[in-house]
Amino acid sequence: MLDSRLDTVKPTLPTPLPRTAPIARAADAGADLRQRILATAETLLEERGVAGLSLREVARRAGVTHQAPYHHFADREAILAELVARGFAELARRLAEPNAHVAAAGRRATLVASGAAYVGFALDHPGIFRIMFRPELCDPARFPEAQAAGEAAHGELRRMVALVHGAQASEALATGYWSLVHGLACLMVDGPLGQQLSGPRARRAHTIEALSAMVELIPLDDPP
Repeated sequence: MLDSRLDTVKPTLPTPLPRTAPIARAADAGADLRQRILATAETLLEERGVAGLSLREVARRAGVTHQAPYHHFADREAILAELVARGFAELARRLAEPNAHVAAAGRRATLVASGAAYVGFALDHPGIFRIMFRPELCDPARFPEAQAAGEAAHGELRRMVALVHGAQASEALATGYWSLVHGLACLMVDGPLGQQLSGPRARRAHTIEALSAMVELIPLDDPP
C-alpha cells in the first residue's frame, strides 16, 4: 500500500537483464542450458501462449533431451515464475530510467517517458507481459522471488508518482496511472490498437501521442 512517505520509496531492484530479445537470453554466445530453456520458453509463449508451453516442447525446441529441463526447473510453473521475475526486473529497470532524470526532463516529460517505458516493455516482450499479472500461473507464495520483483517494479511506479506530485501523491493516483498505461499496453499487445497500427514503429508513435495528450490534461502548475 502507498503511504504519505511516497517520496522516500527507493526499491532495491533485482539484477536487470541485458537489453536483448528474448528477455531470458544470456549476454554471450556461450549461453548455458538454463538460459536456453528460458529463451525457448519465452519464444513459445509469444508464438503459442501458455497453453502451448510444455517442458517436453521446450526441450524439443531447445534441442536437448526431454529430461534436461528438469535439471533446472521442477515443473512448468517454475519456468513461468523465472520468466515473470525476470520480466518484472526488466520492467523496473525501464521505469527507473525516467525517474532518474525527472529534474532535467520535467514532470510532464517524465510521465510520458514512464508510460512509454511500460508499454514499450509489453511490446518488446508480449509473451512474458501476458503472464506477469496472472497469479494462477505463478503462485506468489511458492515463488517469492517473482513477488519481490513485482513489488520492485511497482515501487518505481510509486516513486514516479511521488517525484511528479509530491505531497499530493496517493495510492489512488498511482492506481490511476497504472490503469492507464496497463490498459494501453493491453490494447497494443492483444487489442484493436495493435491490429489497427501496422508495425512496431506505428504502435510506439501512437503510444507517445496518446500519453502526451493525456498528460496535457493533468494540472502540474505548482512545483511538487
